Amino acid sequence: MKKKDIVEFTIDHTEFGGKASGTVDGIRIKVKHGIKGQKVKAYIKKIKKKQAEGKIMEVLERSPLEKEDTCRHFGACGGCFQQSLSYEDQLKEKEEQVKALFDEVNLSNVAWLPIEGSPNIFNYRNKMEFSFGDEEKGGKMALGMHKRGRHHDIVTVDECMIMDEDFRLVLKTILEYFKEKGVPLYHSMRHVGYLRHLVVRKAFYTGEILINLVTTTQHQLDISDLVEELKSANFKGTLVGFLHTFNDNLADTVQSDKTDILFGRDYVIENLLGLQFKISAFSFFQTNTVAAERLYEIVRDFVGEAKDQVVFDLYCGTGTIGQVVAQRADKVIGIEIIEDAVEAAKENAKLNGLDNCKFIAGDVRLKVKELKEDPDIIILDPPRAGIHPQALQDVIGFGAKKIVYVSCNPKSLAVDLVELKKAGYQIEKAKCMDMFPHTPHVECVVLITKK
Repeated sequence: MKKKDIVEFTIDHTEFGGKASGTVDGIRIKVKHGIKGQKVKAYIKKIKKKQAEGKIMEVLERSPLEKEDTCRHFGACGGCFQQSLSYEDQLKEKEEQVKALFDEVNLSNVAWLPIEGSPNIFNYRNKMEFSFGDEEKGGKMALGMHKRGRHHDIVTVDECMIMDEDFRLVLKTILEYFKEKGVPLYHSMRHVGYLRHLVVRKAFYTGEILINLVTTTQHQLDISDLVEELKSANFKGTLVGFLHTFNDNLADTVQSDKTDILFGRDYVIENLLGLQFKISAFSFFQTNTVAAERLYEIVRDFVGEAKDQVVFDLYCGTGTIGQVVAQRADKVIGIEIIEDAVEAAKENAKLNGLDNCKFIAGDVRLKVKELKEDPDIIILDPPRAGIHPQALQDVIGFGAKKIVYVSCNPKSLAVDLVELKKAGYQIEKAKCMDMFPHTPHVECVVLITKK
């Protein structure tokens, strides 16, 4: 076998994050987005000794596990590649994969609580980030998600099943508007053009909808007629704001050089576990509201009785977990690097009448050094990359009796848990909570106590 070969094999192993593998002539070939039991045709991208990296070109035979009906975009869209599996099989697979990551680093004496599934497995997304682009090079305008395995091509996901009909209506309306106007797309390689992204939020319980159109400043365009069209659209929810964000950054990410409010306000209000949260256009909030309630209840159960105790909520975002716990604690101190999120956290605390919460803007790695209080309990909910090694050592240095670690990346979680164990902490129990049906992602909550 050599680079650029095309081979066929059956996938016999999967691991967390959507990786799968099979063997040809004694060489283990890893691919993305494969399902155990599928027979695939793959292109060899890299090869070294007995390991190779490939790309699936075609699924020759479906897996015996693939029994479910799928949406119209399945296969082309790079999103829900597990949708053809029953939800029970998806949960079983995720739990096994996370346990395997723990076993790999000798975290074998953990008490595992059964994985819990999302209460809703369709129409669950409260935020969608769409990209403008070509269906194929030189093709017609599309608005949606990247095609599977293609960095530039976009598939219009106007019948996507993980978002509700209001998202679909926004997408269709905006796509048709710009098609009729003949407005140029932004080309990320040449860095020319206008239309970049569309971000839509819809609060699950209140039904409030916020639309954010992201463009460059390379054209001047009056879109007030588009705003009026959407204001009069037949939404199930209520449109509360339309934003126009200008982004001339070269990176293919949603960020703001300047944001104008063309209608209404720049946030939605959501209810969660009896509390209210103001969610701004750029602040982080769990994308599955109902499952987030269960996740936070699990965290609250792991925290346990916190009366007269000081709780640190590190990587706190808009302060959701900290405020859920604050009802039982003496004091909560949250740290978050995104300033908008911290401002929202402060407003949310006022909104909920919580005067025992303090939120600090800054890098956790730096700000934990400035804290004067000693925590009884620390809640960690870091981004996908995990905790900076120095920040983790500072966390260990506090000597908190209890740590509750919430992770969307069990790979970085396992690495951090090894360090905590070396420092004299006991990994007591863990539980997976599925926030992202039909995708390879899962949240994991771990209770860690000081020996």
